[in-house]
Amino acid sequence: MKPIFILFSPTKACCALVSLFATLMIVSTAQASETADTHLEQVLTLNSEQRQLAGINVSELVNQGFSLQAVATAQLLVDKDKTMTIAPQLDMQVLKRHVVPGQQVTQGQALLTLGGAEIAAAQADYINAATEWDRIKRMTAGSISASQRMQTEVNAELKRAILQSIMMTNQQISALVSSPSSIGQFQLLAPIQGRVQQDIAMLGQVLEAGTPLMQITDESYLWVQAELTPSQAEQIDIGSEAMVRVSEQTRRGVIIGRAHEINPVTRTEQVLVRLPNPKHDLHAGEFAELYLPSKQHSANGFVVPDAALTRSGDGDWQIFIEHDEGFEAVEVKVVERQRGLSMITGVEPKSRVVISGAFFLASEQAKAGFDIHNH
Repeated sequence: MKPIFILFSPTKACCALVSLFATLMIVSTAQASETADTHLEQVLTLNSEQRQLAGINVSELVNQGFSLQAVATAQLLVDKDKTMTIAPQLDMQVLKRHVVPGQQVTQGQALLTLGGAEIAAAQADYINAATEWDRIKRMTAGSISASQRMQTEVNAELKRAILQSIMMTNQQISALVSSPSSIGQFQLLAPIQGRVQQDIAMLGQVLEAGTPLMQITDESYLWVQAELTPSQAEQIDIGSEAMVRVSEQTRRGVIIGRAHEINPVTRTEQVLVRLPNPKHDLHAGEFAELYLPSKQHSANGFVVPDAALTRSGDGDWQIFIEHDEGFEAVEVKVVERQRGLSMITGVEPKSRVVISGAFFLASEQAKAGFDIHNH
């Protein structure tokens, strides 16, 4: 039998190779697209309304270790840097109320209308002193001695300072000169934005100078006061983070001070932590637990509330990480659990972890049939 030779033209061979290569590229692209689509399918997406209904809260993991054994009882206090006591420094009478206890007020909003004999006298003295000083200022040089000119100016400023001490604003004080018939009362305005607290003012009540009428507190930040043993206090650094647990909520605050003085009765030292409270859902007077930073625990993992943990389909622990695309389940290992907190490993620092609402995401994951292992 004679051998049979099949001849391929170079043009046809090249076309066949190109066709084969193109087919492989299409298959590879399709596989990559399928992988990307599979990853996107594993991500849960929620709109803002769904997030709010589910109570989704997210916190960023930081490289700050906390010891679940180093815990101290604490109490929430108002932030004294964001709190003002309303206490006019003249005898006064409450003529009218404009707010109720617990009301949120804005800066410049009317709180009370105050009056009384001493307030009327102080306003009249200022009008006379300001009028005299205005007359002296318009006189030509040499018409009056320098000492008399200075005395007149000082007297006007003194009368202004007295009105400022009863918390009249500069605008209210300046308006007195143009309308002297308004003396005898004024509206006390909120000096800062905040919530009305410790309100004791009653209509018609006559109060002595310096009596606190109410307190205005900006609740966007609170202080956490804890009593630590001397050995615990020595291990903390001003400016370092501390973890605060109030009821079922866990938040991070910053240590802002320590007393450097031991209480002779309890033999403890007072430490203060500044705690963010953007939603005003925490309030002064609540009890809390303070977890102290620990350098030896910084490499052991990250501390998250138990509410952040759920079980995956195969029974392993998982948390939900927020990405730009949505929420993705990531399996973790639980190293330690105490007092409603867990130390976990298997997640990258600065990951945005869902600390509340994870149960809802796990339910949605189960209904959608997502598999964390992508089986």
